Amino acid sequence: MPELPEVETVRAGLEAHVAGRTVRAVEVLHDRAIRRHAQGAADFTGRLAGVTIEAARRRGKYLWLELSDGEAVLAHLGMSGQMLVQPEDTPDEKHLRVRVRFADDGPELRFVDQRTFGGLALDELVEVDGDSLPGTIAHIARDPMDPKFDPEAAVRALRSRRTEVKRALLDQTLVSGVGNIYADEALWRSKLHWSRPTEKLTAAQGRTLLSAASDVMSAALLVGGTSFDALYVNVNGQSGYFERSLDAYGQEGMPCRRCGSPIRREPFMNRSSFSCPRCQRRARAA
Repeated sequence: MPELPEVETVRAGLEAHVAGRTVRAVEVLHDRAIRRHAQGAADFTGRLAGVTIEAARRRGKYLWLELSDGEAVLAHLGMSGQMLVQPEDTPDEKHLRVRVRFADDGPELRFVDQRTFGGLALDELVEVDGDSLPGTIAHIARDPMDPKFDPEAAVRALRSRRTEVKRALLDQTLVSGVGNIYADEALWRSKLHWSRPTEKLTAAQGRTLLSAASDVMSAALLVGGTSFDALYVNVNGQSGYFERSLDAYGQEGMPCRRCGSPIRREPFMNRSSFSCPRCQRRARAA
């Protein structure tokens, strides 16, 4: 699933292409794409008609369009969701689910989703710690690239959990934006094994880990994120290229760029974790 750099790439594209534009009409081509909007397709399309999109926002891995009526369109990209900006005469994509046309008759916004795990929903905006967020994600913590992010508070939150450090890093209520890919990369940069108990994580190690997460996601953002297949693209349909720079994730059997040891893959939460057996040694048992 897309993580912070991929979602931020899409957000920036939406901000450039749809912010300030007024919706003329919305067409729902597949009801599953709005299944999170309990009131159904007619309500979804009716409430959006005539509304202006004021901005494209993001917190962590969550993306939404802020509307002039105080609501938001919360976008769940899932595993294959794409937000594309296309000229009106562009042929429909095979997996086009929702189409948004604008009053200026310019390029339209399309939600395309091959696997239909993603979707769109209208949500009320609520105030949380000085920011407006869709109510559904009001519990999501700030991410390391947020100007208001408090690294010391985040370190305390990570260390207070009684779990493995990677599980804590993936907990979006503690630190948002980090998923499996960038967790492995940040842990590799920090020389920490994913299974290290959080109670054995020092404050200095916690700061190093969060700094590494911020650095690796910033580097990924510069090249449009990480694309392993054609399903993740930006609003212009272009892929990201950070997979060429990955040090740990997906590198099983490849030599570690620090010490040359083969990168190891281990099962983790029905997924995989990748680490260097020499640079990232497991914590000793108590």
